[in-house]
Amino acid sequence: MKIHEYQAKQLFAAADVPVPQGVVARSPDEAAKAYEELGTPVAVVKSQIHAGGRGKGRFKEHPDQPGVVLVKSAEQARENAERMLGSTLVTVQTGEEGKQVNTLFVEQGLDIARELYLGVVIDREVGLPVVIASSEGGMAIEEIAHEHPEKIIREHFDPAIGLRPYQARKIAYALGLDATGVRSAENFLPKVCRFFVDGDCSMTEINPLVVTGEGELLALDAKVTFDDNALFRHKDYKDLRDLNEEEPTEVQAQQAGLSYVKLDGNIGCLVNGAGLAMSTMDLIKLHGGEPANFLDVGGGANVDQVTEAFRIILADENVQAILVNIFGGIMKCDTIVEALLAAYDSIGITVPLVVRLEGTNVEKAREMLAESGKKIVSATDLTDAAKKVVGTLGA
Repeated sequence: MKIHEYQAKQLFAAADVPVPQGVVARSPDEAAKAYEELGTPVAVVKSQIHAGGRGKGRFKEHPDQPGVVLVKSAEQARENAERMLGSTLVTVQTGEEGKQVNTLFVEQGLDIARELYLGVVIDREVGLPVVIASSEGGMAIEEIAHEHPEKIIREHFDPAIGLRPYQARKIAYALGLDATGVRSAENFLPKVCRFFVDGDCSMTEINPLVVTGEGELLALDAKVTFDDNALFRHKDYKDLRDLNEEEPTEVQAQQAGLSYVKLDGNIGCLVNGAGLAMSTMDLIKLHGGEPANFLDVGGGANVDQVTEAFRIILADENVQAILVNIFGGIMKCDTIVEALLAAYDSIGITVPLVVRLEGTNVEKAREMLAESGKKIVSATDLTDAAKKVVGTLGA
């Protein structure tokens, strides 16, 4: 689950991680008032969307308007807010469709001496969280890693203990901080790591992490993603979720107990089991097709869930064919076919449908499909299924 910058900074502040003062604004008047409340000669008006690259982004309706802008008066804050609110911001991470800006964060201007990069993620190869830091703040970490790998600093830490003082000093020295900066890092870095662990984050990123004129570290930006599997431990995070920032069909699928991710292809996939779903997508691509989604109905899908899965797949106007790939283990193949046929009748599927079944009661299930009288193509194995569904597109 992703959250907005202003929400992440509120959580940072609660965890005693130093952040600039800022005020949320949802109207031009609120933006002007926020500037006055901050009382600084310069303020920054920031678009709040779940995407990076906002500073270099531009609005569709106002091509000269950046997603993040410096202002020097309440009137400038109001004028920029009028152009930004309700408009569509396009960045390198949103794609051409962009995202509508409904909230702004007006933040105090700072005396910035340096910009650094800081991130904390899980290193799955090592099985530990890792701090990633770089002296090249404000840039995409992927670009830095590719063009200047020597500037990437990595430091693993034990989640039960947290980042130790000597590790914080090691990172600070590698970043070239002075004595004041090193002392600030000894306080700042362990708190960010503790926030990452205690919050069950999958990513915590501060880009840029700034060194002020006084030599102190401050989180100028904040991007936080929580592990969905741990949200049951954080009931208070529910209020942080912004459904307007999420793909509507993915929200719909989640409410139905389905795992769904929308993709850019034209072949819908309905599969039980995440590994089987990934294999199905790979085979579709191997044989010249493009999957339109990842969709795992799980091992105990019922008629309602299968019906909802078809609805979600067909809501994508790019879908021109559907591949159903089921391995009947916990749920028998004939039970799956019963659900599939019921869903077929209730929805009225008009695109080609290829079904591959294997597992418990598979022969009975295949007979049910053959006797249904519906335009359903049966496949004998994964390769056969992939070839047949891709073949329907040229029919």
